[in-house]
Amino acid sequence: MNYVKDPRVDQYIDPLPAWQQDICQKVRDLVHAADPEVEETIKRTVQPYFVLQGNVIALLAAKDHVNVFLYDGGITPDPHNIITAGHGNKTGRMISIHEGEAINEEALVEMFRAIIANNRAGGWRKLKGGQ
Repeated sequence: MNYVKDPRVDQYIDPLPAWQQDICQKVRDLVHAADPEVEETIKRTVQPYFVLQGNVIALLAAKDHVNVFLYDGGITPDPHNIITAGHGNKTGRMISIHEGEAINEEALVEMFRAIIANNRAGGWRKLKGGQ
């Protein structure tokens, strides 16, 4: 997949164990596949963020999993039940992916596209406030 990479994101991913590198790279590819206008950056000193008219997702490698933080205000539907934590969170939710777990790529891209659409419509704060 061809997209503009922020070398700081590579600096975050490269020293990780191979299985975490694979997960991070797959999620990175999928968020760019969801919309080619997604941009990469680093926030909070080292954490990779993927943004388009607001935060879409962030990655955080933990000891035994990789967290994909979804910045959706809890309004993006999850018909495939891939959200693993933060169901009651007012700003975002999370998907934890452990070593050896399959990634539901179709569901993830669907969720990324919904978050991006919400961002383009003014962001989840605006959309949630109107509910």
